[in-house]
Formats: sequence, structure tokens, C-alpha cells
Amino acid sequence: MNTLLLKTGLRQQAIFIPETVVQENSTQLSPTTGLLVANLAKLGFGVTEDLLHALNHTTPAYQATILETFREVMGVNKNWTPLIKNWEVPTHESLTDHLITWFTNIFKGAGTTLQCGHIIPANTFPLERYNGCPFCGTPFETGEIEHYGQGSKLRILKRWNTQLAADYLKDLLSSKTALDATQVESMKTLLSLFPLPAVKIGMKETLVAAVDVLIEKDQAEEAGKLFTTPTDILRYLWYKQTGFLQLIKPGTIVKRNKKNQRQLRPDIYPAVQRPAAAATLKLKYNRRQGLMVACWLNHLHLEAGAMCEIMHPQRGMWVRFIRALRLAEFSQRPGLEKLREMMDRFYRQDYTVWQGHVNKFRLRYDEANTMQLLKQRPGLFARSLFANMLWFSPDGVTAAFAEITDKVPMRLLLTLQMYSLYYFDKNTTRSVKPLGGVNKSIPANQQLRIYEDEQLQEMQQAVTNLCIGAIKQRFAKVVTNAGSIFIAPELYRIPLAIGDRSEQVQDLPGALMGTRFKVESDKIILFMQWGKGMPAQHLDMDLSCRIAYDHHVDTCSFAYLKTTGCTHSGDIRSIPDQVGTAEYIAIDIPELEKAGARYVTFTCNAYCKGALSLNMVLGWMNSQHPMKISEKKGVAYDPSCVEHMVRITGGLTKGLVFGVLDVAAREIIWLEMAFDGQVAQDLSFATVQAILKKLDSKLSIGQFLEAKAAAQQLVHTDADKADEVYTLQWATNTAAVTQLFID
Repeated sequence: MNTLLLKTGLRQQAIFIPETVVQENSTQLSPTTGLLVANLAKLGFGVTEDLLHALNHTTPAYQATILETFREVMGVNKNWTPLIKNWEVPTHESLTDHLITWFTNIFKGAGTTLQCGHIIPANTFPLERYNGCPFCGTPFETGEIEHYGQGSKLRILKRWNTQLAADYLKDLLSSKTALDATQVESMKTLLSLFPLPAVKIGMKETLVAAVDVLIEKDQAEEAGKLFTTPTDILRYLWYKQTGFLQLIKPGTIVKRNKKNQRQLRPDIYPAVQRPAAAATLKLKYNRRQGLMVACWLNHLHLEAGAMCEIMHPQRGMWVRFIRALRLAEFSQRPGLEKLREMMDRFYRQDYTVWQGHVNKFRLRYDEANTMQLLKQRPGLFARSLFANMLWFSPDGVTAAFAEITDKVPMRLLLTLQMYSLYYFDKNTTRSVKPLGGVNKSIPANQQLRIYEDEQLQEMQQAVTNLCIGAIKQRFAKVVTNAGSIFIAPELYRIPLAIGDRSEQVQDLPGALMGTRFKVESDKIILFMQWGKGMPAQHLDMDLSCRIAYDHHVDTCSFAYLKTTGCTHSGDIRSIPDQVGTAEYIAIDIPELEKAGARYVTFTCNAYCKGALSLNMVLGWMNSQHPMKISEKKGVAYDPSCVEHMVRITGGLTKGLVFGVLDVAAREIIWLEMAFDGQVAQDLSFATVQAILKKLDSKLSIGQFLEAKAAAQQLVHTDADKADEVYTLQWATNTAAVTQLFID
């Protein structure tokens, strides 16, 4: 229990200390506490005075648990040895070396025979520079981390206790935006340890994850009370089948899996052996599970026809689940009459579909009836606002929408305001991510060509005025005794967490998509570690970067170990037993500036069949002090220098962008963008530019708080004098930020 809470607390930049481990008060610092603080500093963490006193009162056993948990999170016990020793000095290997070695192995020529069986002829690869086979990329040697404490900054940790953990659980459950993968994992951990609090669950995806934990705790009846529509039940069933909290269609999953199996060399690169949560879509349930779902559907507080209408958009999926769960059989039981009626009407299609009426009137260009229907469902009206403004008259649509803005969730109003300029630009290229797909760049809506630029500007301004006006009205109606406010300057550089959810886990204190990290020195080092806990096998993952200039794009990858401003540590294609392996890329910023580079995009790809390896760790290191690389083994990893790190936990991702370096600004923009492709060259930089433009168009947390301050007439002042204080630490809890979204 304590280990799980320690990991969850670390994501909140804190150490969990339960009351049960605290000993008698002590005024002197114990030797074990001093040793713990020193070891945490080697990993890049510091502690507040309050936390230091709390740690000093804990048992040595709990202090040992804290240190071991932090070492596990930071990957201290993993193998970080690359293929090439002292890899910043080029080995000058070439395609010719690989061809000569290939012919030598085919015809059994003379040379040095390595452990993998390959013969390396003389005057090709300098074998003294390698930790493994330079021809097949199989590592033979492992090494330990040699350099600790080089980081120029410490992450200052605070104390976290049971009450704060329970409050954080409430924030996560009531969050008014979809939780990212890190928050979902934290929420499930906390809910498995604490009872379900009496709060309103804010999002459907959150509800599904909560239901899953309750059922694991054998509380199926309590879980069933959380469902309000048949779609909620379908979401849960699909989540248990595939691991996806969103209703991604089976065809999309099959298509993505098929794409992931495409290879440049399918004859020599077998499929990766990994748990296939989304690989099989065959439905199979026992009678107990079927009866549980039947009771859930029967007890929903909806009329049978309304249930059928809600099920209609996913009719194909429902037909499969109804058969697999034997719902037709269970509907004949006494007490399940409502389920029987719903099943009868569903199969006879004896129900009307609201969306069908909307489409009918829209195709007839009947604006009055279309608007009348859309006003019945404000959320759907908001999602189709832009398209309807182009289809009908902008004035009529905005006037109709203005009548129901008080019923639209604030997150949708903020989304409309943020993307209005982005959408109504006929020359823009938009970044979109279809459900279950990868990020794509698409041209502007062709209907924009019908309108003049002045008309489009008027539409954009109308949406902005409408949404900002509605938001300020909501804030103005809130009764507050506060007269002053403090907004940390950093919040003006952090976008609101709306619309861009991360699918991978951040075990360190999380960052929102679009957050900018200042580069402190002239060099950063990218790292990738994979294969921990897996048997020795072929498992080829590639770390790469794409360098964008004004008129061309360069690449640093397994095929180009050295290019202007970037050096790769060597291509590893097989993993050693249980400990995993690593690759690095060192980026020299002054050299890139001199060459005129604009952006460097950090990517990783699964070169072998399948998606990215589970529990792969990606990130970058940054420090004002020079970061040393081991001369003996080439290990560059130092946990104290790690600035940002993500862990792959599943999904269908074949290629992933995990950051972009703005060379001129010397800033790293954190983003997570999936793309199809076995190599980094499959990434289109136009798609990266489109998502950067989308992030730039988003409202920052600081700007949002400015609107709140203006509506409530709050005066800006210093943090120690303000009635309401909003700091960077507060903003890291994105679920708490959403509590300001007044609905």
C-alpha cells in the first residue's frame, strides 16, 4: 500500500507519510534521515523543512521503502549501457563496413567471431569501441550508472498524508476534463485503497475507470449505480476488452494493428511477444458476467425507447455484446421486464433517432427546425457550432447558440474560444486526431472558400465574444469575499488541459501538453530504455530526432549516427535478459544554431513488428553543469539530470513524438503525438507544425484566471497579500484547475 501511495505522491511532487509510521518526536536529525536526504539529492530531489521533520519521525524501515521506491521510479536498477563506448566520439562506421561484414558472414571469411556468432573482419568496425555486436546490434555487456548528482536543480518535495491523498482522489473523480493516463493510474490506485467518496464524477471515462476498480473490489452493485446510460455500460465492457476508455471502433483497432505489422524486412524481424490487450476482439463472457450486465441495463432510469436511441450509434457493437452476454436469454427472467422491452424495441428498431431528424432538416437547409433541435442538446450544438455557422447563416446560428450558452459545459465554451481563430483561417493546416488514430494534418474546411476574409474574421470574433461573455457572466454570478488575486507568471505559459490528453504515464511530476522547458546549457541528452523484466530476444526500438531547417530536414537515427549537432549512441536491436538496454542522442545547441536549424523533434519507433514496447521509458536530461558520459561503458544516464520522462503503458502507438526543441528560443516543448511509421522519416514535420500551432492557440491558465479576476473585480497583488493565490504547484494538479470551470 505504502509503495503505491509513494509513487502516486511523487507525481504530485510529494512524499506520502502515513500517521502509522511516525515515531516519537525527535529534535535531532537521525543518521538514517540524513542518509535518506543525501541519497534523494543524488537522484535529483530535495525536501522542504516540514517534510524533513516528518521524515525524521519515521521508522528506518519506511525510509528504506521511500528510497527503494524512488530508485525504482528513476530506473536506477535498469541497464543504461548503450552499444558504443564513449559514443560522443564517432566510430566512423559506414555502409561499406556493414556490406563487407555481411559478405564475410555469408562466405565464412576471416575475422573475429563474437558471442552472437557474427564474424567481424579486420579493418571494419573498431571492436574495442563496442559493448556488443556492431553488425546485429546485440549487446554483450552491461554497466552501472557512474555519475550521480550532476543536475543543477533539485525537485523540492513536500509532505503528503492520508487526507491530502483522499482530497486528490476527489479532485480526480470530479475533474471536468478527461483524465490523462497518469491521472487514471493514480485515480485507480487511490480508489483501490480508499472508499469511493461522495462526489459527482465529472467525465464518462473517469466513471468507467472507477467502476472497474469497484468491481475488482467485489462491489458490482455499487458500481452499477454509477451508470446512467447504456453507453456507460458499453464503455466499461469495451475498456475491459481492449484497455481503451474511449469507444474506439473494432475496425479502427484492427486497422491499426495491421499497420503496426508492416515492416521493411518482415523476413528477419519477428513479431514482438507482448501482452495483447487490444489484439483480440473476440467477446467471451460467463453467465455471472452476463447477468450482471443485464441487471445494470434493467435498472437504468431511462425509458426503453430512450435507451434504444442512445444505443443506436453503436448498434453494430451492441449486437455483438448482446449475443456474447446472452442478454436475450436473461431478458426472459422475472424482474427484467424493462430489459425485455428494450431488447424487443432495439431489434425491431421501434424508436426514433434525434440525430436523424437533425440531419434531415440540415440537408433540407431548414435552419429554423435544425436550430430548434440543436438547442435541445447544448453539448452537441457546441460541438457542431463551427460547421453550422458555415452551412447556415452565421448570425442565425450564433443567435440560437446564445440562447443556450448557460447550459453548455465551460470546457466546451473554452474549446470553442481557443480554436475559433484556428478554424476560421482558410489558409491554415489543422491538426486532428481521430478516435483511436494518430495525429494528422488536414486542410481547412472547403466551405471557408465561400466567405471573404472579413466575414470569417467576424465569425471568429462573434464566437470569441459569445464564449468569453458567457464565461465572465458565470464568474460574476459566483459570490466571493476575495478582493485580491495572485497569478504566478509561469501560468501564462501553460495551456489549459482541454482536448489534448496524454496516453502514456509520467511517473515524475507531470507536465501539460504544450508546457515549455527552458534549456539551461548548450547540450541536452535524449534517452530511451526498454526491455526491463523481459527475456533476451529481438526487440528493436529506435530513438531518433528530426532536425528542421528552413529548406530541408535532417535526421539522426540508427542509420545516421552522426549529423550536424546530433550524435547517436548506436543501434541496439536485441535486448539482454531481464535488465533491458538503452539508446541516447546528444544534441549540441550552438552547433545547430550555427547551422541554422529551427526545430529538433524527438521521436521513438518500433522497428520490429507491433507497437512500442511496454514499460519503455523516454525523456531528456538537462543541466547547467556539463553532463559526463562514462568512458568505460558509455552510460550517460544520471537521474538527477532528468527533466522529463514518460513511460509507455500500452496502446497502438508505432511511432511517438515526445518533445520538440525550439533552437532559437532554447526551449523544449512537451507534446505527445502518435504517428504511423517504422522509422523517424515517416514523420511529417508539417503535422508537428500543425499541432504546435494548435497548442499556441490554446488559452493559458494565466489568461483564464485573468478573465476570472476581471469578472469578479479582483485586484492583482503579491502572493503573501492576496486572498486567492494561484501558483505553479497548484496548476500541476490539473483536476483541481478544472474546479474553476463553472457549469
